[in-house]
Amino acid sequence: MKTLRCIAVDDEPLALGLVCAFVEQTPFLDLVGRYSSAVEALQGLHQLPDIDLIFLDIQMPDLSGLELARVLDRGRPGTGPRIIFTTAYNQFALDGYRVDALDYLVKPFNYEEFLRAATKAHAYASLAQPAALPAAPPEPEEEYLFLKIEYQLVRVAFQDILYIEGLKDYVKVHLTGDARPLLSLTSLKVLEEKLPARRFMRIHRSTIVALDKIRAVTRNSVQIEDQTLPVSDQYKEAFTQFLSRWT
Repeated sequence: MKTLRCIAVDDEPLALGLVCAFVEQTPFLDLVGRYSSAVEALQGLHQLPDIDLIFLDIQMPDLSGLELARVLDRGRPGTGPRIIFTTAYNQFALDGYRVDALDYLVKPFNYEEFLRAATKAHAYASLAQPAALPAAPPEPEEEYLFLKIEYQLVRVAFQDILYIEGLKDYVKVHLTGDARPLLSLTSLKVLEEKLPARRFMRIHRSTIVALDKIRAVTRNSVQIEDQTLPVSDQYKEAFTQFLSRWT
């Protein structure tokens, strides 16, 4: 249940104390300020962020509750805290609704009447909250990359890659079937960052293998088709952790 941050404003100490007591016994209200004049409340509102609700007396010296409501409405039309007026004079009801007051409590009021108005404020706050947008579906993972081969970009499907060798400034991509290896001007490190980690692993300073193409392994090597490729000490720990999932 959303908790409403609220303040109480009344120049009569007994009335102010009663409203504060009612607020404190209402589970979905959180009293964060109490003021004996509208001027004090206006100053306090500049220091208190995210106030949801104001219990506001109307007849007060210097600045009335209606005048405070108009100031707040001009500053943030249609936004800001909602107002529930508390007053001994019901002739102010029409003026209260003109400043978009949420409700109007005529003194003396009991807790049942207070709770009815507070519940209205809670229901309003719940409706005003933006509906949660459904989570966007995850973007499909790409199943290929583009390699610069001579003067063109060649699309290479991940499923067609057996293993990749690093050759100084080039990489040599070995493919399934009878396809000739592709020679691309890039580094093994750059290519490693483009490959999905769940499908490819670096096992040597100069070798990346496709995990689903491994036919057999030993402590120090892997076999892919008819090639035996060494696993260097630098990458042995990560490779051993990968193998532990299957042993």
